[in-house]
Amino acid sequence: MKLRFPTPPSRPGEPPDFSDLVIPPAGALPVPPLDLTSAAAWDYANGLVRVLDDEGRAVGPWADYLGQAGDDEALIRGMRDMLTIRAIDRRLLNAQRQGKTSFYMQCTGEEAIGCGFQRMLSKGDMNFPTYRQQSLLVAADYPLETLMGQVYSNRKDPLMGRQLPILHSAREYGFFSISGNLGTQYPQAVGWAMAAVLSGESAIAAGWIGDGATASNDFHSALVSAAVYRPPVVLNIVNNQWAISSFSGIAGGGEATFADRAIGYGLPAIRVDGNDYLAVLAASKWAIARARGGHGPVIIEWLTYRAAAHSTSDDPSAYRSKEEASAWPLGDPIDRLRQHLATKDIWSDGRHAQVEAEILDTVIATQKEVESHGTFVNPQPLSPAEIFRGVYKDMPPHLRRQRQEMGF
Repeated sequence: MKLRFPTPPSRPGEPPDFSDLVIPPAGALPVPPLDLTSAAAWDYANGLVRVLDDEGRAVGPWADYLGQAGDDEALIRGMRDMLTIRAIDRRLLNAQRQGKTSFYMQCTGEEAIGCGFQRMLSKGDMNFPTYRQQSLLVAADYPLETLMGQVYSNRKDPLMGRQLPILHSAREYGFFSISGNLGTQYPQAVGWAMAAVLSGESAIAAGWIGDGATASNDFHSALVSAAVYRPPVVLNIVNNQWAISSFSGIAGGGEATFADRAIGYGLPAIRVDGNDYLAVLAASKWAIARARGGHGPVIIEWLTYRAAAHSTSDDPSAYRSKEEASAWPLGDPIDRLRQHLATKDIWSDGRHAQVEAEILDTVIATQKEVESHGTFVNPQPLSPAEIFRGVYKDMPPHLRRQRQEMGF
């Protein structure tokens, strides 16, 4: 008898090998009915919804399904969203390296997923995100000063330094407070969706986890509750190939797709090219319409790649090839949308450079304004009295006395 130890596509110094990844042609899968059952979902859980072909053209039934949601204005807005979050990621990574803030996590290579999904939601819907879904906030038009202020934990931070940088909370923008624990987002999303129904609301919930967290107990307990009570929830799995330093095969991704797991619980699932912005829009539109239409939960596995490090505390060169990101066969989401817009004669290299420069100027100006309120290099400490605020509706007498004893 012996054990099997899965191996990743490459180790440092080895050429990347994604030959085991089956990528069907764009437009191969039809759009299923909104009342898709788990029994009829096998092809969707094991295939791949794609819209953009290798030449950047939108093809197939999912492209037609998009309709106005995929018009020129919407696609250009999507490009701007993705360029914005990528600029923010680069600037805040540099700020951490300069010692101005303590920690940061990028979503490089995954921008299309959050940006596209958020654009299909309605006001009142609620995301239950992890620490790599800041693109949801950008696409929800969350103020950039507030987003950056939270990372610097200064006076621009709406949480007043009480959360680790990148653990945002923005209820009015449909962004539930991030928990650093992974997997918890699923039962929270299911429970919130159940409460919405019991309260007579028409809002839906969206849960977010990565491939690694599918091995958590919370993932499985949430799927049981979702299958039993059938609340209006979309459960997203961002399969970016890597957890902190272990590849997706350690979570069982080599034996079957993550979407396929849902079928065993009696839930339908679809698997989507997460680097294809049009496919993200189309699949999100379908899944959200299904949930809002009373057809129950659905699981989406977004196939993508974490191009950056896990966090600023991580060195990916210690566990994967430096060439692996560039060898990812589904490419870069910004490059692919750029190619598509060019095929429609509504985008060019010159316009791309101009828009990119304009966005970068805005991000830099916002960052400078936020940094003027304090960084680790130039600290402007918040009042210690802040630790007493926002804990109780009415502050208990013993806390009031403690605050007064501190001189505040």
